[in-house]
Amino acid sequence: MQPALDARAALGELEQLAEKLDVELMYDHFTGDGARTGGLCKVKGRWRIIVERRASPSERVSVLARGLARVAPEEIEVSQDVQVLIDTHRPKKPQSKVAAAAAPAAGPQAGS
Repeated sequence: MQPALDARAALGELEQLAEKLDVELMYDHFTGDGARTGGLCKVKGRWRIIVERRASPSERVSVLARGLARVAPEEIEVSQDVQVLIDTHRPKKPQSKVAAAAAPAAGPQAGS
């Protein structure tokens, strides 16, 4: 991603996606010593992403992509660049026990 222009374009697209998914965005000033830039939370049953107002555009993109990756369906209509951003932040799906049992065991086999 190139510095300002691409980050700002991605930020605009992520903000539109949040609106489309009914995820409330809040830009607020954080107090305290922590260097947090924001994140996803659920308030009264509604998803909300809170972002540090002083965060740079690229930090804002990262916070929004991380948050939206947890709530957006895998098939969404966004640009390829934004899709990659979201996909890189998606939580990994746990492997099912059936698939794990069917997978070959790593390392030497007992009795070999």
